[in-house]
Amino acid sequence: MSAKPNLLGELRKSKWTEARYAKRTVKDELRENLLRKLSTGEELFPGIRGYGDTVIPQIVNAIFSRHHFILLGLRGQAKTRILRELAGFLDEEIPVIHGCEINDNPYHPICRACRERAALEGEAMPIAWLPRERRYVEKLATPDVTIADIIGDVDPIRAAKSGRDLSDELTIHYGLLPRANRGLFAINELPDLAGKIQVGLFNIMQEGDIQIKGYPVRMPLDVLLVFTANPEDYTARGKIITPLKDRIGSEIRTHYPATLDEGIAITTQESWTAREGRRIEIPQYIREVAEEIAFQAREDKRVDRRSGVSQRLPISCLENAVSSAEQRAARNGEKIPVARVADIYAAIPSMTGKFELEYEGELRGADTIARELIRAAIGKTFTKYFKDTNLQSVVQWFEMGGELKVAPDAKTAEYLAELKNVQGLFDHTPALGVGPKDDPGVQAAAAEFVLEGLWAHKRISRSEERGFFAEARKAPEPREAPGRMPRRQFN
Repeated sequence: MSAKPNLLGELRKSKWTEARYAKRTVKDELRENLLRKLSTGEELFPGIRGYGDTVIPQIVNAIFSRHHFILLGLRGQAKTRILRELAGFLDEEIPVIHGCEINDNPYHPICRACRERAALEGEAMPIAWLPRERRYVEKLATPDVTIADIIGDVDPIRAAKSGRDLSDELTIHYGLLPRANRGLFAINELPDLAGKIQVGLFNIMQEGDIQIKGYPVRMPLDVLLVFTANPEDYTARGKIITPLKDRIGSEIRTHYPATLDEGIAITTQESWTAREGRRIEIPQYIREVAEEIAFQAREDKRVDRRSGVSQRLPISCLENAVSSAEQRAARNGEKIPVARVADIYAAIPSMTGKFELEYEGELRGADTIARELIRAAIGKTFTKYFKDTNLQSVVQWFEMGGELKVAPDAKTAEYLAELKNVQGLFDHTPALGVGPKDDPGVQAAAAEFVLEGLWAHKRISRSEERGFFAEARKAPEPREAPGRMPRRQFN
């Protein structure tokens, strides 16, 4: 493998010819590499699920159109992650003028310092190589961001040391945007950026002009600007000024998983459930319950839909449920932790901070709403498995006076023994894929889910004091004989 060119003269003789790379922009580079990936069938955004037919094709269209673009969506929709993966469409590395603060193209320098060096050093001008990961620059928009942070400012110390006038271009200390030259510049939460800063952005996007302390400097930066924003923040915290919106080529809306299976796939991928290689059993119905909680919350009128319910909710819930199972197994000296419904309830602290409540929800409290969401999720999942199943024998056992209460941290053997007292309960666990030869913890978890499902559908009752039980039936009131006047009570 031949060594990479280190001087401008060597660069001209390499594959990085002036004819091809002198005027090749970063938008052209992204187009070429994206076309190649599409033609070879490579995965464009590894790890991004649920957007294959919606968001990703729109991003591809924006890049093919050489557009600056913005991702609009509620929290927890992988907007920032998508932007960071855009760097994968850049070349592995590119040549830049050695020591240049803004990654100048050796064939076409735009800063005055590099133009002077090129004139002075000629073919002997040193070349450096910039990897793709350093060509992605990201800034979180906050109200205290200044023009100096984004565009740059005059450096009086540099001016004094070099004996130059403050209006001289060589006294500029460049901000983040010029330093992203020949790369990607991403701004998260764009509406939080002050209006005057947004003005500086759209001027760069369209005309390539910047002003530092009132001095105009012509600097045609080669950069793709990408943004994220929560559409509800337009009125809550700020807004995107109209001229900037007009200059953003494509507005792409992200969304939450459309189906439960998509959500489970994302949660399984992102959650930390493989604990140091330790075997932990997470039944499929438990994964479904954890995911269904988020779906229920997004539809609940007591939860603020404008704020959204992040995908982090089921991720955190599942992680916390696994931790609860680990803790129980550790306390009881059991080798294989098995997550069950009780662990979902133990994960409530991981949920209450993931959604904002409307007034009615605030009156009830976040913990109460979380418990009701769990119950609704269990009921929905239970219906999937037992829609056409007759569970009357189990219900009847409780109606005949049976009660079942076991401590949440009880040993699996003790819990299983108590569950087996419930008439006909284990006749229905095969619907969950669990049989008598399975691990005792798996059997106990399945049986508990059946009982929780019956409670969710109000066929049996449950309380902290009594555990699972059935309410006593009221005797029917006596009916009057037909044709008679109803009896009346007179004082």
